[in-house]
Amino acid sequence: MYFYPMLKVVHLNTYDGNGGAGRACVRLNKALLDQQVDSKIIVHYKFGNDPGIKTFNTTAFKKYYTAFIIVLERLLAKAYLKPVRTPFSFAWFGRSVINHPDVKNADIIHLHWINHSFLNPKHLAELAKLNKPIVWTFHDSNAFTGGCHVRYSCTHYQQQCGNCPLLKNESHDDQSHKIWLQKYGAYKKLDIQVLAPSTWMAASVKSSSLMDSRPIHQIPNTLETDIFKPLNKQKAKQQLELNAGRFIFLTGFMPSRKDLHKGTQYLIESLELLKQRLGDKSELVELVVFGNRNAEDVPDFPFKTTFLGTISNDEKLAACYAAADAFLIPSLEDNLPYTVMESLACGTPVVAFTTGGIPDMVQHEYNGYLAQYRSAPSFADGMEWVINHPDKQTLQQQARSTVTEKFAERVIADKHIQLYKSLVAKQEKGVSVNV
Repeated sequence: MYFYPMLKVVHLNTYDGNGGAGRACVRLNKALLDQQVDSKIIVHYKFGNDPGIKTFNTTAFKKYYTAFIIVLERLLAKAYLKPVRTPFSFAWFGRSVINHPDVKNADIIHLHWINHSFLNPKHLAELAKLNKPIVWTFHDSNAFTGGCHVRYSCTHYQQQCGNCPLLKNESHDDQSHKIWLQKYGAYKKLDIQVLAPSTWMAASVKSSSLMDSRPIHQIPNTLETDIFKPLNKQKAKQQLELNAGRFIFLTGFMPSRKDLHKGTQYLIESLELLKQRLGDKSELVELVVFGNRNAEDVPDFPFKTTFLGTISNDEKLAACYAAADAFLIPSLEDNLPYTVMESLACGTPVVAFTTGGIPDMVQHEYNGYLAQYRSAPSFADGMEWVINHPDKQTLQQQARSTVTEKFAERVIADKHIQLYKSLVAKQEKGVSVNV
């Protein structure tokens, strides 16, 4: 085990473990602690009770005030946004963090997801006063756009935003352009090292007008490979009271057909095609859905469907992945989705569209199937491919080895540590880290 007694890292994130970015932050922190790095997390709003995660809200009043501002920002945003589900963040509210003792004493400030009234451009710029290396992991596109978190085919971020298709009053000088200008002014004051979890994110950052000249390091997220691991599938199915004789497709949170980001409509269409192709054999297939949507408010699926509801326990979630014969993710844009990594770690192959950072994890016809983007027939091909695979045990082993070789805790922690150490060394020599 390596030992880095002098390396102090503080991670700043809006929430403690909520969403993919929060989980990535918590998992990285744990991986660094396991390598004896002095690593801490401080969040804008804390939901959980983990004593190892700190918050800027030191009193009940501050916590309630923060919650009020988060809700207020989201309510005010409705006056500017079209009724679409694509997430967009404004920069109206924020908080100063530079006087917190852990931030002041850190060797490295590591930013993660900082929206929802946490670090707006004004308070980001304040970090320059500390004269510390800043590392920023981009968990979505917001840091280099004028407000949106998911870009789809929009290329306005390559200029200076404006004419935003998400805004009611889109123009060359609309809110997205104003936010772009605020970010541009803040970023000029900061030495920022960009961490891109995926190849797709790295390419997106390079093509952006806000971050194209910044140093970009591609380091994936990690997860607990001792929790997300293969189990005996028959026993796992029995544990979840699933029919051990059926082929189980697992999928995550199912929003409505209109939710473009999650691609639900393509999943439904591909399942309908699969049922037609299987004919009488379709009785041997079952769909299992986990997530936070009420089972009474979900799309109609053509196969027998079991809804597990919200799963907040990682051990149970891992058992769900391990019980499944394949995991389905029809997402149309994702950075490095944890559901894919978790499934592979449990030895369960994945069927997905060729999009975002998914190809960094899923190797076509090796540990899963990469379907043609936005093609329901191609997605159905992937499901058929898994069902008919002649050597499912090898397929499962290859899924697991992908994670242990590329995304295991020690592997990812070491990559971060080497970057941190190089930045601290340059800082001590008085050399700009922005090279």
